[in-house]
Formats: sequence, structure tokens, C-alpha cells
Amino acid sequence: MNLTVLNHLNPNEIIVDVQQVEDDAAEIDEMWSSVQSKEHQRWLWHVIDHKTGKILAYTLGARKDEVFLKLRELLQPFGISRFYTDDWGAYERHLPPEQQHVGKANTQKIERKHLTLRTRIKRLARKIICFSKLNKMHDIIIGLFINRYEFGILV
Repeated sequence: MNLTVLNHLNPNEIIVDVQQVEDDAAEIDEMWSSVQSKEHQRWLWHVIDHKTGKILAYTLGARKDEVFLKLRELLQPFGISRFYTDDWGAYERHLPPEQQHVGKANTQKIERKHLTLRTRIKRLARKIICFSKLNKMHDIIIGLFINRYEFGILV
């Protein structure tokens, strides 16, 4: 969720249409990037609908449990009962075992999404001279892109 954009929008002009996912299954993953240098890591956490590949929710922050919990809170309205993940510890700690399915077979769409984002947003590429100097600007650029191309919101 791009909080910087939300803070500048008029709540009376916003129409929110939350729908349940088609298949009650979603893929979750985190994607590494950096701000200023590779030592200052910034992670894009996002969830896509397993059937359609559309981004349902995202958040930016550290690779810590509290960022994942913030993302999970954003997912409550979707009614997701199955999560396809990798074997990172936060998923094991905070998702019930019957809802979590670990493995590469069902996370191919989200990994493909990572490649698309790295290609289209140069700040996410690993070896490039285009980088952000501030976390705020990094989050704004990524948020604007996702809001425009995934959610269709012109800002």
C-alpha cells in the first residue's frame, strides 16, 4: 500500500472495490532491493492471486516478521485460505500449517512477476547505476508503478 499517495488523496473521491479471490489461493513472496548501497536492503512483500496473477496487496520494509504481519492484515478482506510460499521462517511462524504450502511448483507466477518488476523498474535491478537515495523515494517509485500498472490507478 502506498501510504504517501493515500495521504494526498481525498477520501470522498476514492472508490474501493474489494473482491474475494477467484480460487481462495494466493502466492506470497518477498523481493530484495537496496537504497543507497547493497548494505541498506529494502524488501517488497507482495501477494498475488494464484489463478489470475494479479497483485492483491503489497508492502515495503525490512525482511522481518512485523512487515509480513502488516501484509497479512491487508489480506483479511480477500478470504484467502491457501498460501503458496517459499520456506522462509516468517511464513512458518505466522501462517497455520494447513494453510501454507511450501515449494517452487506453485510460486512460479510470483517469481515471474519479480522478473517483470526488475525489468520495468530499474531501481529493483541488482547491478545498475539507477538507485534510490531515500527509503521514502524508493517506496514512492515502486508504489506508483504498482498502483498504475497493477491496480489501474492514475496518480
